Amino acid sequence: MSLHFSKEEFKSRKLNVLKSMKEQNIDALLMFRQESMYWLTGYDTFGYVFFQTLILDQKGNIILLTRAPDLRQAQNTSIIDDIRIWVDKDGSNPNDDLKQILNELNLKGKKLGIEYEAYGLTGRNALRLNKALENYSSVEDKSELITKLRVVKSKEEIVYVRKAAKLADKALDEVWKHAKAGVSESKILAEMNRVIFEGGGDYPANEFIIGSGKNALLCRYQAEKKILKNIDQLSIEWAGTYKHYHSAMFRTIAIGKADPKHYKMHEACIEALHNCENKLKPGKKIGEVFDVHAKTFDDLGFKKSRMNACGYSLGSTFSPNWMDWPMLYVDNPYIIKPGNVFFMHMILMDSDNQLAMNLGETYLVTENGNERLGKQKLNLVTL
Repeated sequence: MSLHFSKEEFKSRKLNVLKSMKEQNIDALLMFRQESMYWLTGYDTFGYVFFQTLILDQKGNIILLTRAPDLRQAQNTSIIDDIRIWVDKDGSNPNDDLKQILNELNLKGKKLGIEYEAYGLTGRNALRLNKALENYSSVEDKSELITKLRVVKSKEEIVYVRKAAKLADKALDEVWKHAKAGVSESKILAEMNRVIFEGGGDYPANEFIIGSGKNALLCRYQAEKKILKNIDQLSIEWAGTYKHYHSAMFRTIAIGKADPKHYKMHEACIEALHNCENKLKPGKKIGEVFDVHAKTFDDLGFKKSRMNACGYSLGSTFSPNWMDWPMLYVDNPYIIKPGNVFFMHMILMDSDNQLAMNLGETYLVTENGNERLGKQKLNLVTL
């Protein structure tokens, strides 16, 4: 088996989940989030695009219900011993197989926790699941039961996060090396991904965001690949990824010559990031981090240009995105803890002047504060 963690680590995680299930009076948890399956057992796949679920009951039984292509995937990557296959055929309903498993575990009439907030559980499959469990057992949405356990990273996980951060740094070196007038955004992306893969990294859970000119103001990937102009701006958000663990960064780079407003925007981003760093400490609420981000930008006259969130947790995530729970926005009550990993992004999009400025870094929360995992300079770079 190609396990990414020690068996002791998996045992500890399972005990923590069982404890949480008992506290919440859940007889069994039906996992549909691939992140939960990976964290709990090591099971590594993109097969969650089809119906599959991992069942854990209070007795500690773990059963995976999936399709045939993922049988060996689970055998090779996870600690799961009991793997059941539902058969592809016209009109097949894997919920019939699921109910058979639930019957074996004597869960009729018991309380089931369901991870409804999962990309693998489509609306159609959720409707079919609810129909199958109607008059069978009571169900509760427990989408965050494991997520709230995953948010504090173990020592073994932090090793992977640090490796991801080193890969992110290497990718930025390639940006600075190749980003200049006449170069395609495609070339820059190719070189960034090359060093990450050569360094033993993985595909990220979502595409890198890259855009120049007016597209530098976009916060999402889109398919247009431009050639950098003599005077231009380039925004890139990316992550180094190792064993599915992410460490993200964000930069806006001036090409040829920076606009005078770029400098003011960058100064504001630096000040906001430093103020957020000072607030990102154990015992503080993450809503307080957002508040200082917003106040800094608002006081400097950038209220119209800032976002309504300034970051989110990072960890082991799967497509379609690397954002994890919780997010840094107003009034979020989550209490920051040592072992949290947060990506904090200072984003300014000036639509009136068609100017962008972005600065983002990933931080590990420590006992007394935090550590910036990326080691690159924060300067406004002109190439």
